[in-house]
Amino acid sequence: MKIFKEHADLRIGKILEVNGNSIKIELDSNLGNLNRTIEGKVYSIGQMASVIKIHFGRKIIFGFVKMLRMSSELDLQDNTKIMPSDDSRILEADLFGEAIWSEANGELDFNRGVETYPLPLQYACLTTREELERIYLAAEKKAENGIDPMIPIGTYIGSNKATCRANIDKLFGNHCAILGSTGSGKSATVAAILHAILEYKFEESKSLSPRIILIDPHGEYAKAFKDKAIIYRAYSEASISGETFINLKLPYWLMSGDEFRAMVIGKTEHEATSQNNIVYEALSYARMVEAGIVKSMDNPNGEQVADLVDGKHEDDRSNFDRDKPIPFKLEELEKHINMVQGRKKDKQENRTPSDSVRQKVEAVLRKLRVLRSNPQLNFIMDEFNDSSLSIETVLTQFVGKSEGLDKGIRIIDISGLPNEISGPLTALISRLLFQYKLWQTPEERRKDPVLIACEEAHRYVPNHGEAQYKEAQESIRRIAKEGRKYGIGLMLISQRPSDVESTVLSQCNSWIVLRLTNSQDQEHVGRFLPDSLAGLTRILSSLTRREAVFVGEAAALPSRIKIKELSPDQLPDSSDISFVSGWTNKLLEANSIKTITDRWTGANERDDEE
Repeated sequence: MKIFKEHADLRIGKILEVNGNSIKIELDSNLGNLNRTIEGKVYSIGQMASVIKIHFGRKIIFGFVKMLRMSSELDLQDNTKIMPSDDSRILEADLFGEAIWSEANGELDFNRGVETYPLPLQYACLTTREELERIYLAAEKKAENGIDPMIPIGTYIGSNKATCRANIDKLFGNHCAILGSTGSGKSATVAAILHAILEYKFEESKSLSPRIILIDPHGEYAKAFKDKAIIYRAYSEASISGETFINLKLPYWLMSGDEFRAMVIGKTEHEATSQNNIVYEALSYARMVEAGIVKSMDNPNGEQVADLVDGKHEDDRSNFDRDKPIPFKLEELEKHINMVQGRKKDKQENRTPSDSVRQKVEAVLRKLRVLRSNPQLNFIMDEFNDSSLSIETVLTQFVGKSEGLDKGIRIIDISGLPNEISGPLTALISRLLFQYKLWQTPEERRKDPVLIACEEAHRYVPNHGEAQYKEAQESIRRIAKEGRKYGIGLMLISQRPSDVESTVLSQCNSWIVLRLTNSQDQEHVGRFLPDSLAGLTRILSSLTRREAVFVGEAAALPSRIKIKELSPDQLPDSSDISFVSGWTNKLLEANSIKTITDRWTGANERDDEE
């Protein structure tokens, strides 16, 4: 049977109604069990997201099946009298593209969108697996610069396992979202895409040098990449499984005023204006000391203001930008809080500071002491000195040749960190990378595009804001809105899409949606899909593991796909713990529990120091 020819054996019914991109087809009454056998292959009719075709002269129009129901249901919907003797089956489909087949050179000239609409009483036909493969291949556009941006991420379902390729320029350059309920294969999908990038070859044997920063809140991706990525851990004691990792260094002085204030004040503290101002004023002073604008105050009294350095003017102080990443010493910060702000007189009554003022100052100082004494936070709270890292060394951890290793994927493992730290930390990383891209020249941006992948995105850009994630939310929101202009892409990964901020999710132009069992999540995702694809959301709850709906600019066609299967050593460590298997072991002895608590309390470190 010749492909893309109208054969009687492929006909499934006649068109009853054409309404924009949506059509209704009355299936032939002789299709008893809704399948056809064509050249020894059995084709099911009416499967969700399957493709049908309509021949219209030389053109072939294609549509996705979105619904199959009885005509009596339509009669009830339209308040029409039901005729039991004429209760036929109605297939509804959304048109998505059209093509012209050239039999002479065996090429399909395919275009997304529809210019020519079918007419009532025209026949709708099955699409064979060979035809589906040709459609997908024809829809995959090549890059104009000669480098093919299409990388394989899986196979199309129902098309002889034709390879599904994603356009990486569109997937990352215009932002993307990978969404799916727990157990749907979401983490494995992320790993499959990253492995595909590492395996990609151009110009025969040359590999890509990606700049991908994956923020990993659960420490699950180190297993999937091992020697193919640099694993940074914010807290070394989080590593108890033996993987090789490097301690992350991210100095506090790189934080903006808001990020530093968020870390010091914290969610559990009352964010009074006066308390925020205590941090802001001290931060400005500490940075001006290091910048050489004001002198360090050794013995200030209550009303004293730091003296200007010789040659400096008041404008240097009044116009100082406290957010500029100028290093400063926590010692100077605490000095200003304790000895200046903590001793300010009440101007109205000219008396010593009230108890309430001192209490606020003591609360801030107490939180600073807690942060500095927490061994989990050494990577960020180490006091600045002459041997501290420079800003370029810090950035090299994310986008440069770091530790002598030429590995483009950087996994930032923040497992084990308190929530009030992980929010400002994510904000700092994403803002630093955005500022880095902002200050590049257009030519530098073209040579150095960067992707930030946010696992558990609903934690950092929640639909309903939480105090500890406010700064991260603003930083990632800015990348979502402006990042593509500067060569910084965003990948949002979440099992709860309805909890991801709508503003950010709407900036994604490609979606890989795995099984979603929650109706609220399905409705939320449906809001961001074009009207012609809304029908695809109806199948989300029935997808099997690693099955996904792939839509958007990075997809050759909106499709139902199967993400490629990885070997066990390429998969993230995200599998659920088996209670039955675990409970086959005897209860732990006290010395085994002590090993864990020593790791928890840092007793091992203290013993080593002694």
